[in-house]
Amino acid sequence: KQFVMIANWLNLNRCGFRLVENLISRMQYIKDRVNQGYVAEVFQDSNFNVYFSTTCCTSKPVINKRLVRSNNQSFKVLLCYTMLEVISNNSLNFIRIINRIVKRRFAMSPADLGNKQHMLETIYKNVWETDPELFKLMKKEKRRQESGLEMIASENFTSLSVLQCLGSCLHNKYSEGLPGQRYYGGNEYIDEIELLAQKRALEAFDLNSEEWGCNVQPYSGSPANFAVYTGLIEPHGRIMGLDLPDGGHLTHGFFTATKKVSATSIFFESMPYKVDLDTGLIDYDKLAEEASVSCYSRCLDYKRFRQIADENNAYLFSDMAHVSGLVAAKLIPSPFEYSDVVSTTTHKTLRGPRAGVIFFRKGVRKIGKDSKKIMYDIEDKINQAVFPGLQGGPHNHAIAGIATAMKQVKSLEFLQYQKQIVANAKRLCSKLQEHGYKISTDGTDVHMLLIDLRNKGITGAKAEKILESISIACNKNTVPGDKSALNCSGIRLGTPALTTRGLVEKDIDKVVDFIHRGLLLGKEVSNISGPKLVDYKRILSIDANIKAKVTALREEVETFSRQFSIPGFEEY
Repeated sequence: KQFVMIANWLNLNRCGFRLVENLISRMQYIKDRVNQGYVAEVFQDSNFNVYFSTTCCTSKPVINKRLVRSNNQSFKVLLCYTMLEVISNNSLNFIRIINRIVKRRFAMSPADLGNKQHMLETIYKNVWETDPELFKLMKKEKRRQESGLEMIASENFTSLSVLQCLGSCLHNKYSEGLPGQRYYGGNEYIDEIELLAQKRALEAFDLNSEEWGCNVQPYSGSPANFAVYTGLIEPHGRIMGLDLPDGGHLTHGFFTATKKVSATSIFFESMPYKVDLDTGLIDYDKLAEEASVSCYSRCLDYKRFRQIADENNAYLFSDMAHVSGLVAAKLIPSPFEYSDVVSTTTHKTLRGPRAGVIFFRKGVRKIGKDSKKIMYDIEDKINQAVFPGLQGGPHNHAIAGIATAMKQVKSLEFLQYQKQIVANAKRLCSKLQEHGYKISTDGTDVHMLLIDLRNKGITGAKAEKILESISIACNKNTVPGDKSALNCSGIRLGTPALTTRGLVEKDIDKVVDFIHRGLLLGKEVSNISGPKLVDYKRILSIDANIKAKVTALREEVETFSRQFSIPGFEEY
């Protein structure tokens, strides 16, 4: 009863509540000291990573003010635990003082604030106190993620340690420039963090620092790619990337007959290459004649790309954003053996923060006709394209997240995780094929697959909408032969997020059943609504029979999904 009262008093969250329950079993630790007439301990526990210091006897106890002001759940857990210790020994004086602290809600007192109270009255409070409207939306999103199945191939659930980096004091610091060459003072520890991130990024892919360097400052994958183009070629220089409808990405130079869609196609001359319409595979012979992927589910022939690049005196730039985790785990061929530059995001299969990394070659590029060594000169070009060319101060909290994510890459757990991603993707593919779905390239080697729905009587946009209605998140996607990215014939599915939550092959079988039933329901809606998406959405929202079927299936999906936890903070 005392524990529940104090937990409510302190607004402990569910995670904190459970931690205190575990700590109660260690009551004797303090009791011995209380029986001696005082408590003088510094509690340090790796679960909380916070220090709590107090003295308890007949005189007034001393509470560490900095921790009282911190108002974090870890401190509250320790405080609640200590209060229970003291209650068990009837130290009422201590409880009275704690009572006064709690009534202040762990904020600084008016005396502490002085004439600055109006400036500081919100910054020591939690978001649920200062902005309940926003916090309510955050909790809704958390419930959506817990209750639904995230199958967007570019999404994942990052680790608690990465989230802690993203919410740390590193957010506060400006650090324009590179380590040792900053435009601001006070960056000695920021330098160490960035150098650690660079070192671990190279180690994650077993790269020799004499042959490779990296820049960990890009805000995400698209800025990283644009920095490479900016650094290595002049305006209107020529690039080639896989065409968007064939599985490429916007940043690889996508344009239409009437519009240059991405900045890459605006500032550079883009010549996209395509896949074979019958097989869905890259036509390397056609690519060689004409001399980056986002939704290509097969391993790439980097050696062939290298040969084509050399024949045209071109740089080979590999964007491995989707598959970098699989590359690090050595489950698919690595682009590093043949590429001059490699970029990646860090939040997809790497399961890190939302950020980007550029790897670039150093040392000898090739031997000239006169046997002289021709050296790479791209390091400074790329670094200067990132800053000051395209960005200002780097996001140090994200760079710290990269550092800890790259450390996780070298663990056995990460290797097992990557293997399970591929196993789940292959199971997803085979089970969908059993239901008669056409898979682009007739299979997958990686974490994702592309379903061609043209033989199922439903468009990609309608499929995305009906699956979203039953709490399965995916994205509509062009398939080979599509003319417009706005009128897609397929959907893309990925397994990284589901695998992070602990799903294995037998669970994927259930997921396929949900998808199949959802798409059948989607076709039923389409038969009623006709071809227009707006009418399709209207029927979903007003037809009582359809709504009942959607609700029933969604409840099945959500009941299944809630069996699997997601990492992160307890409530948001």
